[in-house]
Amino acid sequence: MLLRDEVEMLRRVPIFSRIAPAKLKLLAFTSDRMTYKAGQNLFHQGDVGDAAYVILSGTADIVVDSPAGEIKVADVEPNSIVGEIAILCDVSRTATVRATSPLEVLRISKEHFLKLLSDFPEMAVEIMRVLADRLNHTTAELTAARAAKQPQMAQ
Repeated sequence: MLLRDEVEMLRRVPIFSRIAPAKLKLLAFTSDRMTYKAGQNLFHQGDVGDAAYVILSGTADIVVDSPAGEIKVADVEPNSIVGEIAILCDVSRTATVRATSPLEVLRISKEHFLKLLSDFPEMAVEIMRVLADRLNHTTAELTAARAAKQPQMAQ
């Protein structure tokens, strides 16, 4: 794929949509394009957070380890970004991301990702929106799960 195609794909990702094409070209040039087969992991829960990944094509599952085994917590589709939480919070990976189909990604190093955030505060605002939306979704699911357990606890 050509650099201009990668720039166009990056522009479809909400957090990059307002960044100038010249900066996106630099980002695409300094990032690594990677492919994964269905079943392969991009990274594992507990790994060092050294990069964020933009999903260019394909799908993946986000799974977390629990005492009851692995739990799928989300689906990932093209134009999504994963792995940014470990970079932003400077913590280890909070989940495993596993390809569910052939997957093509752009791997953005922690250094380049943080530089983009400092250069483009509007990107940081968009990331906050994405993370707030995820938190809202997670809160709703947790509330529903706890509400479903309440009748059992009362008995």
